[in-house]
Amino acid sequence: MAEHEQKKGDTQLEEDLILAWIHATGVLKNTRITQKMIYNEAVVMSIVYERYREDGVGAVTFGEICRRTRMLKSLVNRTIGTLASRGFLERRTGEDKRTTYVVPVKKKLPEFLEEHERSLALARRIIGLIGEEDARTFCRIAEKVFHADPLPDHEKDD
Repeated sequence: MAEHEQKKGDTQLEEDLILAWIHATGVLKNTRITQKMIYNEAVVMSIVYERYREDGVGAVTFGEICRRTRMLKSLVNRTIGTLASRGFLERRTGEDKRTTYVVPVKKKLPEFLEEHERSLALARRIIGLIGEEDARTFCRIAEKVFHADPLPDHEKDD
């Protein structure tokens, strides 16, 4: 009987975890945190901007964007193509002629930062709601899940 109750509790925890994940991603994807960019464009620009803040250049390979976003390569290519056509990103070829990078177009950074501020405002609202300690815990847990890659290779959508 105790084993059955334990299994029932585990199943409920699994259900609760999936629902919490759905709610959290729904808040991020469905909250209109950008007006002039779609969600995937804002995500890619955030990665490039993060690198730009670190090194003043912002060069990021397509492969790194795929790894960090878990987006399909075709979706990353399409998103980068849109951002390049709108003047936010510039494609560059590496010295080996096999690697393609994107870099931010500096004159368009203020326009991106205006959009990015909406994301930061959402983050501030969430921090105000759950507190700094829980926000840091959430970040730590999200990083742990991301780096653990919980899906077996045969379940990935490639």
